[in-house]
Amino acid sequence: MQVKRFFAADMRQAMKLVREALGPDATIIGNRRVAGGIELTAALDFPLAEAPPEQPNAELEAELRKTQSKIAEAHAELSAPAVKIGNRQILGETPAERPVPAPAASAAASTPGEMAGAQQAFDVVRSELSGLRELIEMQLGSFAWSHLRTSQPQQAGLWRRLQRIGLPAEICRELLGKVGEISDPKQAWRMLLAHLAQSVKVARSEPLDAGGVIALVGPAGAGKTTTLAKLAARYVLQHGAEHLALVTLDNYRIGAQEQLKTLGRILDVPVLQVDPEQSLLRALAPLSRKRIVLVDTAGLPASNPVLKKQLEALASPALRSKNYLVLAATSQSQVLKAAWHSYKHCGLAGCIMTKLDEAGSLGELLGLAISQQLPVAYLADGPGIPDDLHLPRSHQLVSRAVSLQMAEEPSEEAMADLFAGLYNEASRRAG
Repeated sequence: MQVKRFFAADMRQAMKLVREALGPDATIIGNRRVAGGIELTAALDFPLAEAPPEQPNAELEAELRKTQSKIAEAHAELSAPAVKIGNRQILGETPAERPVPAPAASAAASTPGEMAGAQQAFDVVRSELSGLRELIEMQLGSFAWSHLRTSQPQQAGLWRRLQRIGLPAEICRELLGKVGEISDPKQAWRMLLAHLAQSVKVARSEPLDAGGVIALVGPAGAGKTTTLAKLAARYVLQHGAEHLALVTLDNYRIGAQEQLKTLGRILDVPVLQVDPEQSLLRALAPLSRKRIVLVDTAGLPASNPVLKKQLEALASPALRSKNYLVLAATSQSQVLKAAWHSYKHCGLAGCIMTKLDEAGSLGELLGLAISQQLPVAYLADGPGIPDDLHLPRSHQLVSRAVSLQMAEEPSEEAMADLFAGLYNEASRRAG
């Protein structure tokens, strides 16, 4: 049994070190806070009997309870009812719960700096809780693998292959449950891939053909502006430039506006810049005769009030915007989940997967699309405009995801099994 200790500034970095050093089969057997960060103790081939899945270690449970308490306190501080005193409002208990403070004290209590500090503390605690949740999921995944390895060898082999793809544990369990009665390992693997392909929703028709307002939202660095350029060029090649307009809400990133204006000159389409204080609905009114309007948004932090305003505008029924979440395949699982939580409030029509050519795995991205039922509208796998933008096919996405996993230990037989299964599934769906 191989046991190692890992030190990092936070839980997320520590778990990354564990995965890199010991792989996905590592089991976390201890964690504690130390000066400067977190210490994790991990083991490879750790006996199941010493760490039953029903009882995660006591330190982790205690840490989770403390974090949950902190986040509840921070949430209570942020959501406490406002108490009006004179012409001011302060946050805190209701009048029945505490005495009314002096006006000077109430003014100090309601300063923007303290409210911003409370919001920042809430965000830190929420991030810490997310890290702990990921740690628990990693532990449970290791326990499930250890249990399957001893009790159901065939299921264990399938579980291991799904985990290497990068799929979340809950999706792996669902897929394994659908092939539990199949005794032949090759047939079981083919059926797993078929069920996985069925789980991936794709857009029924190309969004560009439907027209209207299409907005690209997502975190900074996901590839929104480049994807918008590919969409614009694709539309001009198919339908011409007369009925297309481009709009940018990104007034923060250096060069973003100039990049879009250059694209507009090349494609001979108008480019409109909308400032944060402008009404988006009014700004787009002069473009009402355009068949399609592509909107590029700013990748701002979730706590930024400008982002909230943009999402509210895009969610307006009067605008009737179809909003697509742009997700980079190179992003970590927690980054993808945080993006979905931040942008779901604008009403998402689907997602666009970018940077597939740079990804080491696609399981995390597929897992989010499946769990949140986000239809995949487009795939981007290179810098070419518009050549590297494609319409998705679910069986091709699964094929690509498994091919990346097989790159570590490829075999002709395994590749033949993969593509035979995907070909049969594609033929069945086409028929």
